[in-house]
Amino acid sequence: MTQAAQAPELGAALEAGQLALGQGPWQRGQRRLRRNRPAMIALAVFAVIVAVSLLAPLYAGRVAHTDPFNSNISGTTIVDGKKVDVLQQSAGLGLGVAPIGPTWDVRHFFLGADNEGRDVLARVLYGGRASLIIAFGAALASLLIATGLALVAGFFRGLIDSVISRLMDMLWAFPVFLLAILIATVSLTQGLKIGPVNVDPGSLLLPMVIIAMIFVPYAYRPIRSQVLAVRERDFVKAAIVEGASTRWLIFHEILPNVATTVLVLLPLMIALDILVESGLSFLGIGVQPPQASWGTIVANGQGLIYSRSWVAVAPGLMILLTVLSLNVLGDGIRDALDPRAKLRIEA
Repeated sequence: MTQAAQAPELGAALEAGQLALGQGPWQRGQRRLRRNRPAMIALAVFAVIVAVSLLAPLYAGRVAHTDPFNSNISGTTIVDGKKVDVLQQSAGLGLGVAPIGPTWDVRHFFLGADNEGRDVLARVLYGGRASLIIAFGAALASLLIATGLALVAGFFRGLIDSVISRLMDMLWAFPVFLLAILIATVSLTQGLKIGPVNVDPGSLLLPMVIIAMIFVPYAYRPIRSQVLAVRERDFVKAAIVEGASTRWLIFHEILPNVATTVLVLLPLMIALDILVESGLSFLGIGVQPPQASWGTIVANGQGLIYSRSWVAVAPGLMILLTVLSLNVLGDGIRDALDPRAKLRIEA
């Protein structure tokens, strides 16, 4: 290739490099994330799941005209222009009843009904609202608490760091799910009291608080490691020499440089929280009736797995898609904000 042909390409490359140099780390991270196709697809899938879950009242009230929380044992619906019972006589000996299967009509029991005659699709959408609210709230709470503890421990070090880290190690020593089951079982019978605040056993706040508590140590460790590393950086030492206050050092020098670690952890924590919440609700110690989550719907459908499999399969697929999309998105955010991490893994 001649020099004349190479000149435009070199000029474009130099111009792109200058633009990149003029951008901050957040802008460069956003640009890299937008170029990551798997992460963008995962973000789109997660956004769709959140959107349809938030629109659950609209679907139940305006489209399906159903109440997904109350029994509909004697209810009827329209299938192929004919009025049929939601709970029908079982085939074979005719003993007992079986819920109607999928009609594939969004206005009339699209995914069929459960053993109480409730619309499965409406319950899955409402269950998504509960699962996502709990997961978002628990992830944000655990990350806020873990970040605060990590900033204090990593900055002051010494005895303060030892005490906080040992407390986190004690919590980490318990298996996550067993600890959650223990706290949830006790809280469902006695409620949960945090200072002046009493958490009702039937509230979504109860599983949210329990899950947030058990995951603080898991978020604390990587954030503390980052705080310890940033504290030894030259710009922090220079600020200390200049007489910067402790508050300034923590909130203006260290916190902005560990924010990327917190942001990378957020989608991964949400995914973990969804799995734990679904497991607790499946066992009956998470979200309590009349409310529903994906875990409770799977539990309700396990007895119909051979005859009306969509009752359990639909919420299971939602859990799978949500957790998978959040994990892919978390990997994309990590690669966008810290490209060196991807290079270390590939090496």
